[in-house]
Amino acid sequence: MKNIDNIKLDPTQVLVLGFAAVILVGALLLNLPIASIDGKSIGFLNALFTSTSAVCVTGLVVVDTGTYWTAFGKTVILILIQVGGLGFMTMATLFAIILGRKISLKERLVIQQALNQNSLSGLVRFTQYILIGTFIIEGIGALILSFTFVPELGWSKGIAYSIFHSISAFCNAGFDIIGGGVSLMPYVTDPVVNFTVWALIILGGIGFSVIVEVANLRKFKKLSLHSKIVIFMTCLLLGIGFVSYLLLEWNNPNTIGDLSFGGKLMASTFQSITPRTAGFNTVDTSQLTTASKMLTIVLMYIGGSPASTAGGIKTVTMGVILFTVITEIKGREDTEIFGRRLTRNIVNRSLTIGVIGMAYIIISTMLLTITDSGFEFIEVFFEAASALGTVGLSLGITSELSALGRIVIIFSMFLGRLGPLTIAFALARQNRNSKGAIRYPEEKIIVG
Repeated sequence: MKNIDNIKLDPTQVLVLGFAAVILVGALLLNLPIASIDGKSIGFLNALFTSTSAVCVTGLVVVDTGTYWTAFGKTVILILIQVGGLGFMTMATLFAIILGRKISLKERLVIQQALNQNSLSGLVRFTQYILIGTFIIEGIGALILSFTFVPELGWSKGIAYSIFHSISAFCNAGFDIIGGGVSLMPYVTDPVVNFTVWALIILGGIGFSVIVEVANLRKFKKLSLHSKIVIFMTCLLLGIGFVSYLLLEWNNPNTIGDLSFGGKLMASTFQSITPRTAGFNTVDTSQLTTASKMLTIVLMYIGGSPASTAGGIKTVTMGVILFTVITEIKGREDTEIFGRRLTRNIVNRSLTIGVIGMAYIIISTMLLTITDSGFEFIEVFFEAASALGTVGLSLGITSELSALGRIVIIFSMFLGRLGPLTIAFALARQNRNSKGAIRYPEEKIIVG
């Protein structure tokens, strides 16, 4: 890891520029003729789109991953997914540890920002837990998936498929190499693929700190407030999604209508999990009812949890907003969750993230209606939410977007992976630690 102590940038700026650098390197590699099967360059914009989608663990693609890219191209994409899922500073820390190099204070500050941690204490050890845990989980996932892929595809191809999809699922990337743009639809009722991918997506999306804490404490009452909110909101959203998809799609012959009862339960569960923000699908997303598409947009907007491989505004942010509304309705002054009071700073931060995220989805949707006016509103709205949430689900328009439309989606994916507030902080010039030298007089206004 290159020493960054002398770089006059704050941690958020280093984080943004680091991700941008990884994306650029990935784009240059994917633009090489050896990356594509036809031996021709895909073009820098399409290579940049694919690299951004991989590093930002989104899964939106302009070409079919399974049939367009060579083994070299697929390997580059897989490495980008792994780096993007764990974070470039986490991977850089891995190499520093291997080389026996000491992690400097400035580097620790960047790692702290990347992992959304409140303290520098034990940060390197926590990073080691992340790396070890990730490789173990992905290895177990690949082993289980091989029981389906190896008998079907043979040893070499089956193992390669197992490793690729295990990493893609845990990193919530949504890239698949099945081919034909069908994602995991051929395995809609396969219990091995479904249960394994469910577990990988959920583990990757709840956050590394929650995984470590649950593994150490194991009892809900002893968990930190952060972990309690993550688990509560995850279960709540998965439950709402499952019931809603099951009811809304029950008689839809284009999705789960013709499946058995068990198949309907399995497909509805998968559909409630994948917007969190995995991007795989076992049913044709474009054939969902309009109500299901709107529900998916909401779930993609919320996304996964902080310090995870997922995007979106995050479950904790939504939880804080939800409980703030509840406590306001109850007439209480403070936001209270599980017997704890949240500071005004956390509430304001959550509201800011929620508003910025929603505003950007609206703005990007408006831009797409201008650059790609041939598509229906729900299609571009869905695409914009999927990009910001780094989900990767699409109604089938990604490969048909104009050059300007693809640029809009590239920025959306980048913003979604780093987080709206991180981007805002990186661009801001003012001293954010200052609370202001002047406090103006209070005055009441009418709201609502």
